[in-house]
Amino acid sequence: MDEKKYTAIVFGASGLTGHFVTELLIADPRYDHIKLFIRKELNFPSDKVKQYVFNSDKLDVVASEVTGNHLFCCLGTTIKKAGSREVFFNTDHGLVERIAQIASFNKVESFVVISSLGANDHSRNFYLNTKGKMEESIKTFSFNNLSIVRPSMLMGIRRERRPLEEVSKVLSKVVIPFMVGSMRKYRPIHAEIVARAMIKLANKPKGIYTLESDKIEQLVND
Repeated sequence: MDEKKYTAIVFGASGLTGHFVTELLIADPRYDHIKLFIRKELNFPSDKVKQYVFNSDKLDVVASEVTGNHLFCCLGTTIKKAGSREVFFNTDHGLVERIAQIASFNKVESFVVISSLGANDHSRNFYLNTKGKMEESIKTFSFNNLSIVRPSMLMGIRRERRPLEEVSKVLSKVVIPFMVGSMRKYRPIHAEIVARAMIKLANKPKGIYTLESDKIEQLVND
């Protein structure tokens, strides 16, 4: 009997983690179709991949194509890159919420999304508050499997420069040996590890899963 094949949906494939997710899905024999929803076409030479170019404020145009088994939402920006708190909120909360709503309506089985360590809808920090509100919002939709990953600082080579992040990465190497026990979740984590965990989570049984950095790494190593 042939093993069931899955269709994966990826939002944010041009980003650090989304790029790793896409590459891993291409190499994964369980997936025979991969739908990328992107703002401009990317170079992923694989017959598995089909790309849908869309404008974030006109998501409804491609809504009927957001169909498949597992959706990986790897969207995320910064307030500086977005240009304002309003634009940042519209992307990291509003757009993610709308994608989840469409996916739920289209009966996508698993929805896996990147949030942030410290996400809390009661936080006074605007970034963490936004991520927390996003998490609470997507929990209102119906999925067999809803998985939220909360990584700490992501390691890997970005296509865009984030100077403060680069400085933090250098400093973190000094303190990593002391980040043990309850502090372990604050260790920087490589984006590829997060991507591997996201795919593992998508294939878990029915439930709601929320993993912070230390548990993300543990899941991949198990």
